[in-house]
Amino acid sequence: MNSFLPWLLWIAVTIGLIVYFAFRLQSNDQSLFLPGPTTDGHYQIELDCQACHTPMMGIKEQACLDCHGADLEAANDSHPKNKFTDPRNADRLEKLDARKCITCHIEHRPDQTHEMGLTLPEDYCFHCHEEIAKERPSHENYGFQSCANAGCHNFHDNSALYEDFLLKHLDEPDFKPNVTLPPRRDLKAELQEDQLIEFFRPLTIADANHHENLESERSATIEDWANSSHARAGVNCTDCHATLSESGQTLWTDTVNHTGCRDCHENETKGWMKGRHGMRQSRHLAPMTLGQARLEMKPGRHHESLSCNSCHESHAFNSEKAAVTACISCHDDDHSRAYFQSPHYQLWQNQVSTPDQPETGVSCATCHLPRVSRQDPDGTVRFHIEHNQNWNLEPNEKMIRSVCLQCHGLQFSIDSLADPLLIRSNFLGRPSRHIESLELARRRIEKTQK
Repeated sequence: MNSFLPWLLWIAVTIGLIVYFAFRLQSNDQSLFLPGPTTDGHYQIELDCQACHTPMMGIKEQACLDCHGADLEAANDSHPKNKFTDPRNADRLEKLDARKCITCHIEHRPDQTHEMGLTLPEDYCFHCHEEIAKERPSHENYGFQSCANAGCHNFHDNSALYEDFLLKHLDEPDFKPNVTLPPRRDLKAELQEDQLIEFFRPLTIADANHHENLESERSATIEDWANSSHARAGVNCTDCHATLSESGQTLWTDTVNHTGCRDCHENETKGWMKGRHGMRQSRHLAPMTLGQARLEMKPGRHHESLSCNSCHESHAFNSEKAAVTACISCHDDDHSRAYFQSPHYQLWQNQVSTPDQPETGVSCATCHLPRVSRQDPDGTVRFHIEHNQNWNLEPNEKMIRSVCLQCHGLQFSIDSLADPLLIRSNFLGRPSRHIESLELARRRIEKTQK
């Protein structure tokens, strides 16, 4: 009997481990299976392994495109897949198979991960551009490990660094005169004429269809709603707080999450769920807490989770508060703290004190949640707030087109974004670095015109 005891114990332990691992595979917490730390761009969704992996089949290429495909298309990807499916490039693929994202970006390898999640040696451009010094003598003294330096080249998104773009913005002043921000979204202009009367009939406290058991001490909430843009636009309490049960019965809910906001703010919600604030919920994970952030956050708030209401109060909406105060109440890194000493903050203060004047202030949201335009099929240009704060953040040259050029010249913008110390001080002062990209483009075009 004693000879069977070790075997019985081994079988019991094995069955126990199988049950345990099977349970962990089915649960939301799959941290046990992480082979190493995840990059800053993906760590929020690392516990949803199947977002990127197919069991027993490795990384799904389509998973990369599902999240990043639209951005690559918008940037007119400098190195699209079809460039490498050309049979004339077959010999190059033997050295570097650039058709697959994971050739350059492999997760869970922090010891070899560079900026932008790159896990290749930084001189990878050599494989295809080894003759660049002959083709462009101006590049003769640059090493291949410097190609992706700030202000030079980006593998996917060169939209602010293409030569024709550089030439278009030669000799611009560092500070442009008479700058104003793009207009706010005008919902009235976007709705059909027959919708206007009903949708925009202003509501008062008497119209509020709140829950019948709403406590009297919460009457201040109703007053906030009555003075809000929602009430002025005809949005009543049940438009946000009503849910349908499985039986089709309308029920009241005190908690309103992003799904309720999405009915009217579709573009903003989509952007929020792509950014770090909301991307966990796009994978049906619990909302991000401040303690999960990799940037420094205010002490004592690490347990708080993020939702639309983190920046926009439930009933008293204040865009000025959402644009600065909400950000600074959480973020505690050098760049954020330095904002109040920056010239951008002075411009913001001037705008807040003169709200009837054209918008010239620079808030946190001005740069990180900018107003972007889209064109309807009929040619109408509309603006909305891009709530994906990663959209123009990495590489930071993406910020040039959407933000910097509204107020600054291209040379000044590139130099500023290439200066880490200037970024840390929230652009207090002038850049100490100078990037030669515009000068190289000028000399090249002058040479070809001779």
